Amino acid sequence: MNINCLFDSGNIEVIDASDSKAIKLAIRNDSNSEFKQWFHFRGHGEIGKTYNFEIINAKECSYVDGWKDYQVVASYDGEYWFRVHTQFDDNKLLSFSHQLEQPTIFFAYFEPYSYQRHLSLIHQAQHSELCQHHILGQTVDGHDIDLLIIGDESRERKIWVTARQHPGETMAEWCAEGLIERLLNEDDALAQSLLQDAVFYVVPNMNVDGSIRGNLRSNAAGANLNREWQSPSVKNSPEVYHVRNKMKEIGVDAFLDLHGDEGLPYVFVAGCEGIPSYDGRLKNLEEEFSSILKSVNPDFQTEFGYDKDEPGKANLTVANAWVGEEFKCLSLTLEMPFKDNANLSNKETGWSGDRSYLLGQTLLNPLYQLVKKLR
Repeated sequence: MNINCLFDSGNIEVIDASDSKAIKLAIRNDSNSEFKQWFHFRGHGEIGKTYNFEIINAKECSYVDGWKDYQVVASYDGEYWFRVHTQFDDNKLLSFSHQLEQPTIFFAYFEPYSYQRHLSLIHQAQHSELCQHHILGQTVDGHDIDLLIIGDESRERKIWVTARQHPGETMAEWCAEGLIERLLNEDDALAQSLLQDAVFYVVPNMNVDGSIRGNLRSNAAGANLNREWQSPSVKNSPEVYHVRNKMKEIGVDAFLDLHGDEGLPYVFVAGCEGIPSYDGRLKNLEEEFSSILKSVNPDFQTEFGYDKDEPGKANLTVANAWVGEEFKCLSLTLEMPFKDNANLSNKETGWSGDRSYLLGQTLLNPLYQLVKKLR
């Protein structure tokens, strides 16, 4: 089989492809970083032939528990992605196999969200009279940091949404796309009513460099952007530096940071209960947000998630903690799975871009009900 990853978000190293029964591959590290787990490559072989793949350094990846009950995604056309049988065995090899129905196939850690699709999202959004496109600055590699302002900036409440600080978490940008397109739907009464009270500031891809380079968590300089919020620099984390400056200029009344979690097979949120200024008002807003979202989207749940921070022990280098403390506002990290959703399983696709998109649309429901309580 011929294997290649020299394209947008590609990542794989071919160790030995001479035996179709045991094609040995390795995931390369993120740029200037030790993180690794994202992979995305194209294979070309014989129709009807079964190929077996082994990722030999799976045990050395950043989140080994992420391989448990995980299924690789594959696509023949780059549009429809399905899961293929995958095992993580006692030898700590991640192995998967597939019988080719077409000569060329893509495999990836999760359904990719390409830079071209990102550009199309930005350019299509700017056609709406509701939307303005701004460029906040440039990344380490020189790509634009895109901001979409949706609604009237004179509105009292400012709602910020960021996605894909960790570039391999492509479900985050799928989710952002769903939220953006619903906001721009002038026939959606809830969205248009929400925009009477609030304006949205959306950064659909915080880490364009890492996305293109095929990184899991790092930008081009090797920085983990979601650990840069307390003291970002133009040199190492310009993405956070420029977004944070804009937040300080505009203000923040609610913040959603969209992510994916390698290990937990659930959709959940993490709050900012550990920040010094956390109080009953923020606690009530967090609980109401979760309760409303759970009622409108069964993919979301509140039983499983991260351990809560002790009072005053939040890590203020993390976006939702820094924003919550700086602006004393509702500030949440939304997590989606790389695996299937254990509560609502779909054996064909697992958790997917489509489900992430639909989740993004339903995020407007709790914001609509809470908007007048944000300040």
